[in-house]
Amino acid sequence: MPLRPGSDAIDRLRLASILDGVSYLILVGVAMPMKYLADMPLAVRVAGSLHGFLFLALCACLLEVLVRRRLSFGWCSIVLACALFPVAPLLLDRKLREKGGEAS
Repeated sequence: MPLRPGSDAIDRLRLASILDGVSYLILVGVAMPMKYLADMPLAVRVAGSLHGFLFLALCACLLEVLVRRRLSFGWCSIVLACALFPVAPLLLDRKLREKGGEAS
């Protein structure tokens, strides 16, 4: 099942999770070193704001999936916990893809 934005609630959750994970990697791996090694605090402000917006989008998608009962509260907790670690959302995508196939 390819990742198509707007196709299903779980697909939107997968997209939000991947975007949040990538923005977190950019924040930690690019913007933070730029701030402390190159004295460019604007990089963290921009990347941090983008990451914050994408994290809120992830939370909105999680709420939608939880309300529509596509995923259990336990699964939503796992997705939210994975958002705290930079690479975890990318690893979680396979499991969410399988869950999306079950819901169809």
